[in-house]
Amino acid sequence: MNEITLHNQWIVKAPLSDVFRIITDFEKFPEHFPKVAESIQINKREGNCLEMEATLRSFGKTFRVKMKTQIIPGRGFISDNDSYQFGTSGHEELLLSECADGTLVDYTYRVTIHKKWLRIIAVPLLRWYSMKYWEKAVIDQLKKILKK
Repeated sequence: MNEITLHNQWIVKAPLSDVFRIITDFEKFPEHFPKVAESIQINKREGNCLEMEATLRSFGKTFRVKMKTQIIPGRGFISDNDSYQFGTSGHEELLLSECADGTLVDYTYRVTIHKKWLRIIAVPLLRWYSMKYWEKAVIDQLKKILKK
């Protein structure tokens, strides 16, 4: 199995516009979410389309990622990401919608693992660990930011 799909949904008790503003502010992503982003550099911006290079954190390591991201106004973003260093590529969607308790964050990441040896280790770890970590590092942090 080369591809794995990770998916989860969370409710953030804040207006959609506030969640959208923070989650699509890629320049401040390392400041807001330091457990997952060490640095992000926007190399090209055409309207809502961005090409970025990022140094991200996962599994106790940092690695470079090239991102082609489209911001969907008022809804979130979709991004195609390549990490040649880590041996993965993926399609990421973070979509927001209003709900009775605030904003529903619907997150999906389809990751392809190119290195055969890495699949043996990564697939079980990704399934078990990554969404729990992402919730703690991004969603819980987002909630804290929005309470200020």
